[in-house]
Amino acid sequence: MSLLIFGYGFIGAAFAEAARAAGHTVVATVRSPHRRETLDRLGIKAVSVDDNMEMTQAVAAASGILVTPPPGDDGCPAFAKMSENDIRANDPSGKWIGYLSTTGVYGNRNGGWVFEDSPLEATAVEGRRRRLAESQWLSVGAQIFRLPGLYGPGRNVIDRLRDGTARRIHKPGHVFSRLHHDDCAAALMASLNHPRPGGIYNLCDDEPAPADTVLEYAADLTGLPLPPRVAWDPAAFSPTMQRFYADNKRVSNARAKAELGWRPRYPTYREGLTAIFTAIQTDKKD
Repeated sequence: MSLLIFGYGFIGAAFAEAARAAGHTVVATVRSPHRRETLDRLGIKAVSVDDNMEMTQAVAAASGILVTPPPGDDGCPAFAKMSENDIRANDPSGKWIGYLSTTGVYGNRNGGWVFEDSPLEATAVEGRRRRLAESQWLSVGAQIFRLPGLYGPGRNVIDRLRDGTARRIHKPGHVFSRLHHDDCAAALMASLNHPRPGGIYNLCDDEPAPADTVLEYAADLTGLPLPPRVAWDPAAFSPTMQRFYADNKRVSNARAKAELGWRPRYPTYREGLTAIFTAIQTDKKD
């Protein structure tokens, strides 16, 4: 299969690696010549998102399209770009389309569980934008994947402990779900092999947990100093942190397991962080 990644970032890279390992060809959008050179070195064909002809040809040739960019007030920029270029005339309904959304669309549940059919009550503007983007992609038969906090090599609490940027914030009763980027890629590959146009899936691990509990585990695992505990006080934190801690929920991944046959390789933060730390130690020895 030929797969087009619209927005080659953290998850786009993990998906590309999994897809290429499965024997698929990967094409990804770029905006700068430097980014094109980077993808060329990785063996991934690059197409300019601003070149209408390149984009039209890439979409026409693709068996599947993964859409990753965050939305704006008008919805998903990738959807707008494809509509603008008449790319939808290539009948995207016949392709696998995966749109990466966020569990932020559910809003706050005071620690309760959410499922794919739970009401969408986003409290932050980002969540409301995602709702609009979801509706756009569902109109052409896309599959929607709602993601929680993502982590993996290069983006995790161990790195933040190492560089001194970790903060040990304690808000009683606050939990959130998370997902290792390799598990996200595996779920997307499972959907590619078992497509259900219009399907909506929560992708997350099996154990929602408080952020400070995860940080404490990482410090114990690595032997790195644990930052001092900071009590939650909204006035003392940035608007971004306030929005993050405003939502408190547990996310169910039961549908993805049942319909896609997917199981996370890292079912909790413990397995995921242990694998990351093991890789760091191995790199040091090499």
